[in-house]
Amino acid sequence: MSVITDRRTVANDRNPLPVSLKQARLPRWTPPVLALVAAGAGCGIGLAAGLDSTVQWGLIAVLLFIAGTFVLSAAVEGGRQAKDRLATSLVWVAFLLAVVPLASLLWETVARGSKVLDGYFLSHSMGTLPDAMPGGGIYHAIIGTLEQVGLATLIAAPVGLLTAIYLVEYGRGRLARAVTFFVDVMTGIPSIVAGLFVLSVWILILGFGPSGFAGSMALAILMMPVVVRSTEEMLKLVPNELREASLALGVPKWRTILKVVLPTSIGGITTGVMLAIARITGETAPVLLLVWGAKTINNNPFEDAQQSLPLYVFQQWQQGSEASYDRAWAAALVLIAFVMILNLVARGIARWKAPKHAGR
Repeated sequence: MSVITDRRTVANDRNPLPVSLKQARLPRWTPPVLALVAAGAGCGIGLAAGLDSTVQWGLIAVLLFIAGTFVLSAAVEGGRQAKDRLATSLVWVAFLLAVVPLASLLWETVARGSKVLDGYFLSHSMGTLPDAMPGGGIYHAIIGTLEQVGLATLIAAPVGLLTAIYLVEYGRGRLARAVTFFVDVMTGIPSIVAGLFVLSVWILILGFGPSGFAGSMALAILMMPVVVRSTEEMLKLVPNELREASLALGVPKWRTILKVVLPTSIGGITTGVMLAIARITGETAPVLLLVWGAKTINNNPFEDAQQSLPLYVFQQWQQGSEASYDRAWAAALVLIAFVMILNLVARGIARWKAPKHAGR
């Protein structure tokens, strides 16, 4: 027993344990204080150098904050922790660089769009009112947007869903590869190309006039690849064990897809469709070519020109008067709110249909 004790003592003498496992750390208030100091220094340097742009002041402050964080952390916490803080600082700076323009745009839209945004503006059309005169509303544009986007969804959602089912469940060989290739090509197609295609076929060759339905067909072309890609990824996430279990019970493949695969992935599929709708809602080029815009209410999307929110914003801004500018900003605010609501609905559906864990 004594021999074992002596050996342990010798081992402890040869490899003594560290006195403390704790490492010096910067206080939690260091980053915000350092950010304030960097902001003040950036403003001072900008003023001293005669720089007029506040953006340049901000960039100087950002560089000072990153350099100061790294140097201070290296002096107190060591090089390893300094590198970690440097990476964290770069991530936060990138986040702010992305958020600040978006927040500025949203603030500018709300500030200018709220001037004329009221119940009258939402419930009346332009009618015979001259564009240079104050008044009027966007009711006809709201009707047109809802009808055009709704028709595009009715066209694109079933086609995109069935295409994705084919690619995941049945697609093999050259045909599947060709479909995948063309879906990838359609994903990057400019909206003006879709509008020109429908214009040449529907209006110039077949002889139909401008209408909301013509715009819906162009929007459907833009929406299909988004639906296909999102649905395809959701179907791939369904475990193969569920398919095999259903097939092992003698259930046909089509019924397995209908009763097992689709219900399992319905949350992600619905989210993808909602995001695709939000993507096409703000398109202007195909609507400008195919719908043309109208100042009065047209509830029939299959006949005559119709209005939409993005086209209304473009046409009102093009007029160049103070009243038209106010209407354009208000319509842009309504369009942003509409897209935001669609994104929130998509997130809500994704959370509602998300798989529930056993512990919850």
